[in-house]
Amino acid sequence: QVQLAESGGGLVQAGGSLRLTCVESGRTFSNYIMAWFRQAPGKEREFVVVRSGNDGRTIYADSVKGRFTVSRDSSKNTVYLEMTNLKPEDTAVYYCALRQSSTISITTGLYEYWGQGTQVTVSS
Repeated sequence: QVQLAESGGGLVQAGGSLRLTCVESGRTFSNYIMAWFRQAPGKEREFVVVRSGNDGRTIYADSVKGRFTVSRDSSKNTVYLEMTNLKPEDTAVYYCALRQSSTISITTGLYEYWGQGTQVTVSS
């Protein structure tokens, strides 16, 4: 059973940076897609970035392009989300998610595995 665990959230001032971490365990399949989503109060969950585990192809949401960077340390089964120049509108619970597939998707319903989320709050 795949398990995902996020950490690294917190309170930061606008313009600041945070690095989120997602540690995965229990994955037995090689074709997978890893993604970060976020959900702000009263809003639907939205994709932030999605990365193919097969070829590393990455797609960022327009709202974070140029500010957020995703990376992976395979030796640690860990995915990082580096967030810079944070804005108050980035405030949300951030989730990492994993899909057993080779097809990139930004649709939340297609991801079978989710972490518990980590809160990011950006003050103005």
